[in-house]
Amino acid sequence: MIVRYLTHPQVMIDPDVPVMKWGLNALGASRVTRLIKSDRLSGTTYVVSSGEQKALDTARPIAAAIGCELDVRARTHENDRSATGYLPGPEFEATADAFFAEPDVSVRGWEKAVDAQSRIVGEVEEVLAGPVGGDVLIVGHGAVGTLLYCHLAGLPISRQYDQTGGGGGCLFSFDINTRVPHSHWQTIEEFIA
Repeated sequence: MIVRYLTHPQVMIDPDVPVMKWGLNALGASRVTRLIKSDRLSGTTYVVSSGEQKALDTARPIAAAIGCELDVRARTHENDRSATGYLPGPEFEATADAFFAEPDVSVRGWEKAVDAQSRIVGEVEEVLAGPVGGDVLIVGHGAVGTLLYCHLAGLPISRQYDQTGGGGGCLFSFDINTRVPHSHWQTIEEFIA
């Protein structure tokens, strides 16, 4: 059995809306539709999602298409950035760089990377401790997904292992028993090719 971790694709960025409430934009939604139509997730029997809107907008149509219930796990949320809220592109990227570079430090009041890693790893372990019956899809976010990948691959926390492609919509997989990653990040398009 395979576990896949999928990040939500492109979102509607609105500085006046809390980041956790951002939904997918048209491009992001179309990428999810292409993933569903590819039938590459046909062996999936269990779908888990963060409670953030962008993750739910990704996970709900997938779960519906493959005919399984959606398990919403609030603690699989993105790293807590509420101390700053929305940051414009370059400022966000610089802060994210610092978040990964100093994992034991709360950069600008953000959740520490080590704490976010512990949280996402714990939640994934809890999910996988129960009966799953087939492949598992966990829909979440780029930063905590990268922290999970680093843990599973036995790598130090570093942004060099962050998802590729820009804008999200990337996934990696790992073995449900050994927890060893099968691959690094690939875009939805690479996965369905």
